[in-house]
Amino acid sequence: MLALVVDDERNVRFMLREVLSKDGFEVMCAADGDEALELLRDTSFDLIVLDLRLGGRIDGIRLLRTARWRWPNSAVVILTAHASLGTAVEAIREDVDGYLLKPIEARDLLVAVHEAIDKRANLRQPQGEEEPRLVHGPIHVDLDKHMVTVGTELVGLTPQEFSLMVCLLKNSDRVVSPKELARIVRDYTPDSNHEARQIIKWYVHRLRAKVEPDPRNPQYIVNVRGVGYTLGPIEANR
Repeated sequence: MLALVVDDERNVRFMLREVLSKDGFEVMCAADGDEALELLRDTSFDLIVLDLRLGGRIDGIRLLRTARWRWPNSAVVILTAHASLGTAVEAIREDVDGYLLKPIEARDLLVAVHEAIDKRANLRQPQGEEEPRLVHGPIHVDLDKHMVTVGTELVGLTPQEFSLMVCLLKNSDRVVSPKELARIVRDYTPDSNHEARQIIKWYVHRLRAKVEPDPRNPQYIVNVRGVGYTLGPIEANR
């Protein structure tokens, strides 16, 4: 399996390379976001171990978003010395598979790495027979290729945004509650409807910004006040 290690500390890169290599990975390393971005343009990695705080113009969160858009099937483990809630939440929103704080032990790294790879593999596992394409007006979703187009334009979605879009398309005949959407997008059931709305509205906002002609006046992803979200009628989308 091919792994990418991104960290601006030489000693950390060396340690990660040694541990992963001994575990059977072929490892490539990058010292900053620019170097990692070059590698990610043409290479699909099974695993990415990424420091959130990188020197240079491309930080870890920006690199994470790029990796998720370009290679959605890569398992991603965040490694950072900065245990702030803000960075953790932002990383989780981008669908991180593991989150570790420096300094770490080799054993903890390997546990997180294999859990992340298993989690990503389970997300790719087909759940019975289903149509490979979903269509609603100008929105086309290819489930096999994990691609979304609106009209003729290819739209890059994060895995959570993709899951949200697929859920709405598969349930286009009804209104989907925020709690149900939170389970689909975050694999988490909120305790209250208020908490669910607070969680899911961020993802809806991001998805609308990418698929709606005018996100301020949404036509495709419609809010039914007090109930949840549904897809607007096709006639209104023309």
